[in-house]
Amino acid sequence: MELWFTENHSEYARMSIKVDKHIYGAQSEFQRIDIYESPEFGRFLTLDGLMMMTEKDEFAYHEMMVHVPMAVNPGIERVLIIGAGDGGVVREAAKYRGITKMDMVEIDEQVVDACRKYLTQTSSALDDPRLDIHFQDGLRFVRHARDYDLIIVDSTDADGPGEGLFTREFYGNCYNAMRDNGILVNQLGSPYYAADAAAMVRAYGKLRHVFGIHAAYQAHIPTYPSGHWIFGYGAKNLQPTAISPDWEKLEIQTKYYNTELHKGCFALPNYVRDMLT
Repeated sequence: MELWFTENHSEYARMSIKVDKHIYGAQSEFQRIDIYESPEFGRFLTLDGLMMMTEKDEFAYHEMMVHVPMAVNPGIERVLIIGAGDGGVVREAAKYRGITKMDMVEIDEQVVDACRKYLTQTSSALDDPRLDIHFQDGLRFVRHARDYDLIIVDSTDADGPGEGLFTREFYGNCYNAMRDNGILVNQLGSPYYAADAAAMVRAYGKLRHVFGIHAAYQAHIPTYPSGHWIFGYGAKNLQPTAISPDWEKLEIQTKYYNTELHKGCFALPNYVRDMLT
């Protein structure tokens, strides 16, 4: 008997992945957590039945969350990471020796525990001595946070436990938590299917309201709905395509990101640009 994981991408479209075995399953206080093994994508994590990451394509998502802002300001020292329970964002940020402090705020401790045990490809840096993990609501944490150079919001979608991380109040608190050269990046979802596109537009509209410098950029992540994924960029003073010449000198090893891609990822297709403007 074959086992397949299927995720509905819209009322009329779905994606299925053949599964070798179900490795882990639990119901936490916040959500259903499952980890599967597949022949095509390796191990993958789902929350409430929605794909969060796979071992085959997670590098694209995590690199674009971290290296885009770091290339704009390689001098970043203090980083706040909200969500990111699989550890992939921490792994990429830990590549920078100049970062002296990382705070990761994840609401669901069971997600982190499961990823530590079963998803070591992404969770390998969760024991970095510069990292402090706070198991609490990111919305509450950021209200009192201060002096961060970079805030990365690696949350679930806006209609789940991460709903509060797409509000104008949250973005305003992030703005107050940032230094003068601070940058915020977050995931905005897919622009392709109608419901996803509407959520993306709402989230980006609130980001634009708070940050004087704002932009959206894109990446290709095959296992996410439509494969076309949009990220948000907000800053006080630093333009998103102003890549520092010092970044190349760091010789950061990447599989997806490079500075040529950085320049191009902010050039959006017309249909996405029209939605956001």
